[in-house]
Amino acid sequence: MREKKDKKEIAKRWFLQALRDLDDAKFNFSGERFNVACFLAQQSAEKALKAYLYLKGAEEVWGHSVGELCQDAKNFDKDFEDVEKASKSLDKYYIPTRYPDALPGIIPSEAFDKDDAEKAISLAEKIINFIKSKTKGELY
Repeated sequence: MREKKDKKEIAKRWFLQALRDLDDAKFNFSGERFNVACFLAQQSAEKALKAYLYLKGAEEVWGHSVGELCQDAKNFDKDFEDVEKASKSLDKYYIPTRYPDALPGIIPSEAFDKDDAEKAISLAEKIINFIKSKTKGELY
């Protein structure tokens, strides 16, 4: 029988992957793969929020909407209102950055540019740094 991992260990794993996804977003940015950089920035914020929720003992942590995960985090700390706008903005990078039928007449690699990727990475960094400040080293 498999041993059940404690939520703090689960949270740390999610947060470490969030940091790696952010690093991968920057790597793709440097290679001008802007749509991929946008997607990975969204993923990093999603995983960081999931890490926070696991750390706080949330029973159900699922979904891919950064905005909705931020709403869930507000149940533990109202200060998440400070990153709510940033979290909602990242949601637009979840599907259209990857699927050729998500945007009319254009594929993702043509639709997203340097400015989009810079914005997405900046928003993800804001959320990750906010979570770091709220968890005071518990996740890394």
